[in-house]
This record gives sequence, C-alpha cells and structure tokens, in this order.
Amino acid sequence: MRAVLLAGIAALGFAPAIAEAQDRPDQKTFFSLYKELVETNTVVGVGSCTKAASQIATRLKAAGYSDADITLFSVPEHPEDGGVVAILKGSDAKAKPMLLLGHIDVVAAKREDWKRDPFKLIEENGFYYGRGTVDDKAMSSVWADSMIRFKQQGFHPKRTIKMALTCGEETTYAFNGAQWLTDNRPDLVSGEFGLNEGGGGRFGANGKPELLAVQVGEKAAQNFTFTATNPGGHSSAPTPDNAIYELDDALRAVQGYDFPVKFTDTTRAFFTATKQAVPAPVADAITRLLANPADKQADAIVSQDKLLHSTLRTTCVATLVNAGHAENALPQRATANVNCRIFPGETVDGTLAKLKELAGPKVTVTANQPIRPVAVPPVLDPKIVGPMKAIAAKYFPGTPMLPMMSTGATDAVFFGKIGMPIYGAPGIVLEPDMNGIHGLDERIRASALYQGRDYLFDLVKAYAG
Repeated sequence: MRAVLLAGIAALGFAPAIAEAQDRPDQKTFFSLYKELVETNTVVGVGSCTKAASQIATRLKAAGYSDADITLFSVPEHPEDGGVVAILKGSDAKAKPMLLLGHIDVVAAKREDWKRDPFKLIEENGFYYGRGTVDDKAMSSVWADSMIRFKQQGFHPKRTIKMALTCGEETTYAFNGAQWLTDNRPDLVSGEFGLNEGGGGRFGANGKPELLAVQVGEKAAQNFTFTATNPGGHSSAPTPDNAIYELDDALRAVQGYDFPVKFTDTTRAFFTATKQAVPAPVADAITRLLANPADKQADAIVSQDKLLHSTLRTTCVATLVNAGHAENALPQRATANVNCRIFPGETVDGTLAKLKELAGPKVTVTANQPIRPVAVPPVLDPKIVGPMKAIAAKYFPGTPMLPMMSTGATDAVFFGKIGMPIYGAPGIVLEPDMNGIHGLDERIRASALYQGRDYLFDLVKAYAG
C-alpha cells in the first residue's frame, strides 16, 4: 500500500518521455527477476506469494547464498501466503544489522477492467505496465537484486544486511508476514533500522524529477463497524425508529467531524518546506497553523487540499454499507465499515471512544480485528537522511528531498514493538497521478525504475559500510 507522495503540493501535468533501452548486462538480469515477480500472481486468496518467494530464493541460492542464509516461511493455515528472509552477514559484530523490507502481494486486478493483462509485464512508450510494477514489486525486486549483486561481487559489508519480502500487506484480514516475523521470529528481522516502500519522488511537468521524498512515519490503519438494529416490521407502516436512518445520522456525524490538528517532527518539517511551494494564502495559513494548531481559520484554508488535510490529523471515512433484508420490510439491521487512518501516537481505543461519542446511543461501534498497533514515528535521524541526500546528489542533482509522513499505512507499523525504526526510501520516482497504484493499468517509467535501482543499490552499500 504505497504512501501518497508529497501531499498537498499541486500535481503537475507532464509529457511522458520514451525510456532509453536498458542494455547493461546487470540491468537485463534484473529485468528477468522483475518480470518473473510481476507475472507471478500474488493476489491474496487467488495467487501465491509462496511461489514468488520460492522463485526469489532459487535466484539467491544460484548467486551463492547457502540454505542457512535463507528462510522461507509460511503457516499451515495460509500455505500460499509465505515469504522469504535472506541474510548477508557483516564483518563487524558491533554494527547492528539493517533490514530491506518489501511486500510481494498485490491488490486484486480484473482482466476485464484493464486495457492490458495485469499479470503480463508489457512495455509501451517507455513504461512497464502490470499489477505490482510499482507497489511493491519494484522495490522488492530491487532489494532481491541488490542482495544477489552483493554476493556475486564479493561485497563484504561491515553491517549485516537482512532482507524480508512478505505477504499480506495489501489485505487487512490476511495473514501478514511482517507481523508474523516481528511476533515469532524477530531475530530474523531485527536491526538498527530498516528501509521500506513509502518514499520515492515525483516527476515535474518537464519530465524530470521535481522532488524526492523520504517517509519518516506513517498512520495506522484501523477499521470500525457501526451497527444499528431495530425490531423492523412491515414497510406499509413505517416508524420513526429506522436502522438505516439511525446509521445515516451516525455516519453524517463522522463526516462532519475533524479530528484535532497535530504535528510530528516530520510533518512539521514537511509543512515548513511545503509553504515555500504553495500560493501565499495557503503559505500564510500553514505558518499560522504551525504556530497554533488550534487555529480553525488557518486549518480551513490548508485543509482545502485533501492530502494536506489528511497529513494534519486522524481521518475516518465510511467505506462500506449493508442494510435491510427485504424490499417490503423495515430494516432490522444496518451496518457500515468506517476506515480510519490514525495519527502517530494516537490509539485505537482513543479513536473508538470518539467514534462512539459521534455515533450516539442508537448505534454501536466496535473496532474490527485485527487491531493495529500504535504508529510510532521514527526520528528524523541525520545518520539515515544524510546518506540519502548525499547519494541523491549523484543521481538526482539539484532535486530537493522532503521528509514526509504517509497518510496511508505499510508494514512498518509492526516494527515499533521491537523498537526498530523503518524509513520509506527515496529513489523510485513516480508520475504526478501516482502511476495507477491500486487502480487500473498500473505502470512505471522504465528509466525511473533503473535509475531508482542504481540509487538504492548504492544507498544500501553506503549504510552497510
């Protein structure tokens, strides 16, 4: 579930550039891995992450990794939702490991809705099309390819490098490999820090990288069920008590409520940078809001942009409804799912209490399983951000880099309990329309994929020593 990049800065149009042919032998080898992963259907309940993980393990072993270096994992109840962990041991026992985290499952894609087969990698006009070409098989392929190249090149890092490619990130109710690892095998993934999806960058109107982003923190996703019940009866004799109307009243109360404005160090830095790139009325309002988060007038101006609005606070929105049992009967039950994205540091219990207050006494509100942990914002650490900026000067000269908090959620949220910060790495630059991620005809500019691959390879090497 890749985070919305660079929230609140107006998206610009662009003319797509034709990618140059990628002729380096190492690029062709990478493309083979990437193509195989994209064309392996990993939709939970339909395809197999276990198959994809096994394919990656086979490539790792061919590169020289031993069986002891590779862990394929799954659970009996979810045999097709497996993942893979690989470890390249470092030479310095005092240097804590680093983790390369990615997910290999993808959002469902219906062939009849797409212009192209979503599970065939197709190149057109300098873009690669297919489900997962960005989210998250681009980064997962880069991580696996990097581990292979390190071994083939005889690279001996000071810091141990771990890689975990997991399933279940895109589906709330599925077996989640990242959660399973942190609960059951933290030894396989623990370290000083990890790199993950969620960062990246954005192209501008001229087809050149306009901004880079490093994700430092994210919200926690949590679903809630609203339920209204009544005795019902014959529709020819309606009564004021109606489950559908009562549910509607509760949902409208949620719709009309804004959670309070809050800042983390990351979002404060983000808004400080953002006000330099937006029109004066919005810039002035951001300045006021940074000084006083309770300034309602400033909040109203800034929040006209939906992404800035979401970056400022917890948000909750109705996403599913189900009501009634017959056309000619009063409804006995009406339910709705409300999806919340909870601001770092805030709890599920606190959000539930507010939703119950908004829903009123006639509607019950419950938190759905699984209950997500509190999102713990990482520190804006110069030891992490510094190398990102230094290597960006080589690959993206003159391109500014912003810290950002994702308004979405990734598997990073599961690492707070083992005290491990996870950062969304920059490097893979996307289009202003977000490349069809989670939607139709997902795509990535081929040149952006290869440039991001080179950047991330050098970045990991820099951290590893």
